[in-house]
Amino acid sequence: MLPDRPGSLGAVATALGHAHADISAVEIVEKGPGYAIDDFMLSLPSHGRPDALITACAGLPDVEVMWVSSYPENWRLTADTDVLEDMVADPDHAEDILLRAAPVAFHCTWAIIASRTGAVVDATPLAPPEVMLDEAHFGQLRTPHVAALASGWLPGWGEHAVAVAPFRGSQNSIVIGRPGPEFRRSELVRLRHLAMLSDLRLPAG
Repeated sequence: MLPDRPGSLGAVATALGHAHADISAVEIVEKGPGYAIDDFMLSLPSHGRPDALITACAGLPDVEVMWVSSYPENWRLTADTDVLEDMVADPDHAEDILLRAAPVAFHCTWAIIASRTGAVVDATPLAPPEVMLDEAHFGQLRTPHVAALASGWLPGWGEHAVAVAPFRGSQNSIVIGRPGPEFRRSELVRLRHLAMLSDLRLPAG
């Protein structure tokens, strides 16, 4: 999180450069009164350490490193428009397309399509196995929302943040999860928007 004022982004970029980080992309996650939350996609040299990124930004006024995650090589940013184009091009498989795209588009670890009763319909490879999305943990699947899962919500699993959005035109919902950070309101709005457009069909011709 950084101040939403001229020069702030450049100052962060300079600090990360001093930590030998190569910036591949920057994505605005959220903007509010006087602040912005940006997602930096970085490459570090083989001797680089993630904690050096936190140290590099610690001396910048009003800048906070909220989370540091590792991603596979060649990980990329995916725009919502790219996902929507794929969904519109193949509307019969729109739910599956959003499911497969969610980990990259929302920088989450896993995604699940669940029925309104909480039964898993489909899931990405890193999703928790044999889980029932009960209302006590995941909330009402018919309503867009974010939730926090406490450590032990599933045996051997730690704390997770989740976001939920129902698909329009079906009885299913999409649930995305990651160990942290919590999903921002802007991310939930994006997820809800894509889920609501899952049954979009353009006129032929």
